[in-house]
Order: sequence, then structure tokens, then C-alpha cells
Amino acid sequence: MNVISEIEVSYNPQRIVEYQISDSSKTYELMLSQWNWKEIEMLEEVKLIFLNRNNIVIGIYNLAKGGISQCTVDIRIILAVALKSLSTSIILVHNHPSGNLQPSQSDKEITKNLKEACKMVQIALIDHLIITKENYYSFADEGLL
Repeated sequence: MNVISEIEVSYNPQRIVEYQISDSSKTYELMLSQWNWKEIEMLEEVKLIFLNRNNIVIGIYNLAKGGISQCTVDIRIILAVALKSLSTSIILVHNHPSGNLQPSQSDKEITKNLKEACKMVQIALIDHLIITKENYYSFADEGLL
């Protein structure tokens, strides 16, 4: 007899505080409170903010932790979390341990590919931030989204 796994999808939001994202500075402020300060200048991390229709944060997902200069960004995982959480928009955030805020070619390609993938499932990629302890770079503010 073959046993096939049953797939179960559930959604149980537990927001303690409602935090609304209105611009890139609010995103940066939120993410600084979520980052490990002992590692922000040591290794690269990628996190995502998932939002509802009113730009209220549903949750933050730690996607990847990498080395000094790179992380793996798997778009399938991002979309799986976005769909399961019923998000209508997302913000991609990663740090540059070097302190250089300029996006790499890889950063630009990931943004382009994620934006296209999100569009297919009617989820908006509203920003991609590169952060350091002192400042940030917003793809949306720079007109790259």
C-alpha cells in the first residue's frame, strides 16, 4: 500500500503590534531593530518583510545567512512564504558587510527576477533595501523598481 503525504495549509497570524510601512526610512528603522548587530558587518544576511494590503507588516522572514559577500536567494522559497502568509506585497532587505551601499550586478538581477516572479502571482515587490549600520540604499527610491 502506498502512503501519500497530505498537504495542509493554514494561516494563524499573531500580530502583537501593528507596524505600517510608509516609506524606505520606516523599513530601515524596522530592520535595524531586527538585525544582529554583532554580525551586520561580518556576514551577509537576507530577510523579507511580508505586508498586507494596508502595508501593515504580517511578519519578517529570515531567508538566508551567508558569507562575507554573498547569500543564496531562492525565489521559490520567497513566493512560498508570501503565498502562505497571504501577503500582497513584500520588501527584500539585505546587508553589505563591506559598508558599500551600491548594489552589485547580482543584487540588480535578483531584484529584477523577484519582481517578475511576484508579478505572476499578483504580489508586489515594493522595495529592496541594502543596509549597513549607518545608512541604506532603496531600489524604489532610486527608481530601480
